[in-house]
Amino acid sequence: MLSTAERWGGGEDERPYLPRAFSYARAREGELSFLAETVGPGTRRLAELRPGDGLELLGPLGVGWRPPLAGTRPLLVGGGIGTAPLLCWQDELGPDTTVLLGFRSAAHAQAATLFGGEPAVATDDGSAGRQALVTDLLREELDGSATVFACGPPAMLEAVRAICADAGVPAQLALESGMACGFGACFGCVVPTKEGYVRLCVDGPVLAAEELESALFPGAGH
Repeated sequence: MLSTAERWGGGEDERPYLPRAFSYARAREGELSFLAETVGPGTRRLAELRPGDGLELLGPLGVGWRPPLAGTRPLLVGGGIGTAPLLCWQDELGPDTTVLLGFRSAAHAQAATLFGGEPAVATDDGSAGRQALVTDLLREELDGSATVFACGPPAMLEAVRAICADAGVPAQLALESGMACGFGACFGCVVPTKEGYVRLCVDGPVLAAEELESALFPGAGH
């Protein structure tokens, strides 16, 4: 959970008030890196930070990726800013891990250069990589030897969930929901599963796809 040490709150309509939930993108030699896109007052304040400015951080929180099932190869699938938690996961799995990334345009696709190896890239407008959806790349790459790890917009995650279910392939999905506290006290980030509601901040944000009827639910990320 991130917020600026100064100038947090008291802005337009007294926003932002609550910190913002972020997965770290990379952890190296005592440094944490984050990827952020300005979509509102909270991320705008964070994007305005300069070297030497204060940053308040609460963490680590939640449950992240689990190792791929024995005998399977990891297959990473990211969409937009959802590439962030896949970056640190590839660092752990190794640079030869297969990575499939989807972006709106070439400007957003610059994030692909952070990955090791040669990630496959698709863009909506064809300005970088192939003009396709990242789920198109997934259908072409998917086989029974994979465990899929995915993070991105809800519609993309739902497509990944459905594709993997049809193929009988295990998948882990990093979900997003509005988080107020980050440690399970407020119940603001509950999401429905086949076994009932869970709190993403303590039971996730990574859930097994087989636990979900759908990755589309009220309060899902944008």
